[in-house]
Amino acid sequence: MRKFYIISLFSLLAALASCSRTSEQSVVSDRTAQVNVIPQPHHLQMAEGAFRIARDTKIFIDVQSDEMLRIAGFLNERLSSAAGFSLEISGTMPESDAIYFMNAGLPAESYGMNVTPDRIVIDYGDGAGAFYALQTLFQLLPPEIFAGSRQKGIRWEVPCLSIEDEPRFAYRGMHLDVCLHFFDIDFLKKYIDIMALHKVNRFHWHLTEDQGWRLEIRKYPLLTEKGQWRKETVVGSLKSGIYDGTPYGGYYSQEQVKDLVRYAAERYVTIIPEIELPGHALAAISCYPELSCGLEDHYETATKWGVFKQVYCPKETTFEFLEDVFDEVFELFPSEVVHIGGDECPKASWKECPHCQSLIRKLGLKDEYELQSWFVTRMEKYINSKGRQIIGWDEILQGGLAPNAKVMSWLGEEGGIRAAQQHHEVVMAPHQKYYLDYWQGDPDSEPLAMGGPTTLRTMYDYEPVPEILTPEQSRYIIGVEGCVWTEYMDSPERVEYMAWPRMCAIAETGWTRAGKDWDSFARRLETHFGRLDYLDVGYCDAFFEPYIVCHEDTRYSKVVTMSVDAPGAEIHYTLDGSEPGPDSPVYAKPFVINRSQTVKAVAVRDGRPIGDIKTKQF
Repeated sequence: MRKFYIISLFSLLAALASCSRTSEQSVVSDRTAQVNVIPQPHHLQMAEGAFRIARDTKIFIDVQSDEMLRIAGFLNERLSSAAGFSLEISGTMPESDAIYFMNAGLPAESYGMNVTPDRIVIDYGDGAGAFYALQTLFQLLPPEIFAGSRQKGIRWEVPCLSIEDEPRFAYRGMHLDVCLHFFDIDFLKKYIDIMALHKVNRFHWHLTEDQGWRLEIRKYPLLTEKGQWRKETVVGSLKSGIYDGTPYGGYYSQEQVKDLVRYAAERYVTIIPEIELPGHALAAISCYPELSCGLEDHYETATKWGVFKQVYCPKETTFEFLEDVFDEVFELFPSEVVHIGGDECPKASWKECPHCQSLIRKLGLKDEYELQSWFVTRMEKYINSKGRQIIGWDEILQGGLAPNAKVMSWLGEEGGIRAAQQHHEVVMAPHQKYYLDYWQGDPDSEPLAMGGPTTLRTMYDYEPVPEILTPEQSRYIIGVEGCVWTEYMDSPERVEYMAWPRMCAIAETGWTRAGKDWDSFARRLETHFGRLDYLDVGYCDAFFEPYIVCHEDTRYSKVVTMSVDAPGAEIHYTLDGSEPGPDSPVYAKPFVINRSQTVKAVAVRDGRPIGDIKTKQF
């Protein structure tokens, strides 16, 4: 990160104020334990003392635009709820005891912060930078700042320090599928709030699927009158064959969408809508069968999970429909980028369809994969003509990549590497690393999930820029995204449990330019849980529990390994079925068990258990 050479004069004076600077070595002193910010700022230097926010503290904004007044309003909302007071926004520059927002011409989303005992100076270049400085400021205050009711007896102090911060990637995304299960607008607003706290700036909203169409399109009312509904839902995995017999639906009106887009924009989150094509189209085809290849007598919205052969037929009726849909999408979403899906498109119907086979011959295409490329390219030309860009899952590489397409690499890294080598922008979201519907703990003791396990540490350690890329090619990796598919998430509580805290790890990778430091992240995260508690986020607390793995050995033995994320914790265990505690043996290295033994383990710190007991049997 470049140094902030363009710094406001006021900030410079503040740096010379009464709060003396410590040496560079002090950055790693014990006082950094006061600072537990996620994602980690690029450069942070501690100093002595603290600034206290009190009733008489003022806010000064050098340019009092509506945007900056709104940002100051977010600070006052928190203070009003948790501290019982709000701060005056002063029209003249106070001499001290104030929080100063100073436009220093910094790059987009960047900020500087200087805290001394008598003032906080925030340097910014745009509203996003000022907003992200505020998210850092919230995390420098006691966790009670996130409480929804007044907290008595709290000193609202910020430690003295200086911060220079800017994002690593321009695209820092979080995805939510609302088709497999539906979530109301209030929850989506909470979801966006938590994203924004972590400086995540793209909300990828998956709105159409085989199992339900969720977006009101006024020209095609059946999409929500009929397509929002499935007659029942499979219970358990897609293989169970058992259904609940209960109709399921839900959709968002255009007015609700406009409200959510505005809400997100005020928090510097861009909503990227996803309209699936050419596959995952069964809900739409069930409403308008003429969009299909016409090989079946009846179409209905899918009632189980998976991939279905009924896909859009590449004929003029279909393209007219999709262009009409995107026209309304463009009116609702100002995002420059729209997601067109492109994944998991079976070719069986196209192989049987006389129209598709005739079209392949007419266009001189080699096969159905090139037909898919032609389909995507045709839609890209239309979308580009409206001033927008497309992004799609990495299957859009099949048969040739559309000229201007961006790629979201989910199958692994290979698609992202190929796209970057072809100078197409890439968002890394490999399912093995960044899919939040995978188990994060032992599948034997966790609710049903799609796959994995993919642990918190796996997500934290993942480096999204493959080493095989040259420095020039690496520039095309523009960001990262955590993906939440909701086959097995039927409630907001379940979404939060699966998404957090693993999304904290992805957010840090997306923002922080400094090298990875798991021990630092784990220490900061433990404090961060307190903030999530006040925000009523139902995160997974496997962080405090042993993760036990029984590795195959012989018919009569397994090798046991154990780990725990919580810093400073020991794992105590038993093999005789008794409950482990602080007096039980400490796990030090892998060991062997036989069929008669049961492993029970608990994490212990400072002589006390800190999480639940976990059990593993042969």
